[in-house]
Amino acid sequence: MEKNIKKGKLYLIPNRLGDLPPLEVLPLSIRKIISEIDHYIVENEKVARHFIKKIVPSKSQPNLDFKLLNKFTSDLEIPNFLDACEQGIHMGLLSDAGCPGVADPGAQVVALAHQKNIQVVPLVGPSSILLALMSSGLNGQNFTFHGYLPIDNQERKQFVKKIEKASLDKEQAQIFIETPYRNNKLLISLTSVLHPSTRICVAVDLTLSSEYIKTQTAAEWKKTSIDLHKRPAIFIIQG
Repeated sequence: MEKNIKKGKLYLIPNRLGDLPPLEVLPLSIRKIISEIDHYIVENEKVARHFIKKIVPSKSQPNLDFKLLNKFTSDLEIPNFLDACEQGIHMGLLSDAGCPGVADPGAQVVALAHQKNIQVVPLVGPSSILLALMSSGLNGQNFTFHGYLPIDNQERKQFVKKIEKASLDKEQAQIFIETPYRNNKLLISLTSVLHPSTRICVAVDLTLSSEYIKTQTAAEWKKTSIDLHKRPAIFIIQG
C-alpha cells in the first residue's frame, strides 16, 4: 500500500515596496525560506528572479520553477498550481511588491491551498495599506479598503460622496488607491468633492527615502502644493 505523502507548505512571501536593500525592510526569516524553496507562483518571472537573487545571491537560478499568476492567467491553469505541494514540496507565493493576496494577486491560490488542506504560512513584510493606515491618525479600528475608484469622473464623484457618508455614519476610515499617473488628478478631485472638513491622508513612497505621509482636511489640501505623479500612493479619507 502506497504511503501517504506529507504535503508541502505554501509560503506567502512579501516583497519590498521599492528599491531599498531587501533586508532593511524584510525580516531574515524570508531569506531562510527563499534559500529552501525552488518552486514559486509569481506575477512576473523577471521581477521574481531579481528579488530572489537579491535575497540569496548564491541560489541556483536554473533550478527555479515559476508559475505565473497575473491578469493573463487562465482560471483553467490555477487548479494545477499547487501540484508540487501535493507531492510534498514547499512552494512560495511571491508578490511583485507588498503582501500577496492583499490588493495583489494570490487569493485564488490561497483559497485553493485551503481546499486541498495545504498549510498556508504568511510571512511578515511591508503592506502599504497598513503602513498608511498606521501613520494616518484615522480610525485603525474600523476601516474599509476599496481598491481602485471608478475611472469615469461622474461615477468617481458619486462613489467618493458615498464613502464619505459611510465614514461619517460608521466613523470608518475609507482607503483606496489610484494608478500612479492619475494621482494628482485624484487629489484635486477629492478636494473639490469632499466636505472641506473631511480629512484626507496621502501616503506616498512608503518605506523609501522619498516617503511622504500627510493627513489634513480637504480645505488644507487645496492650499498644499505636492507632485504625486507616478509615485505609488495610498489615499485615506474620514469625515
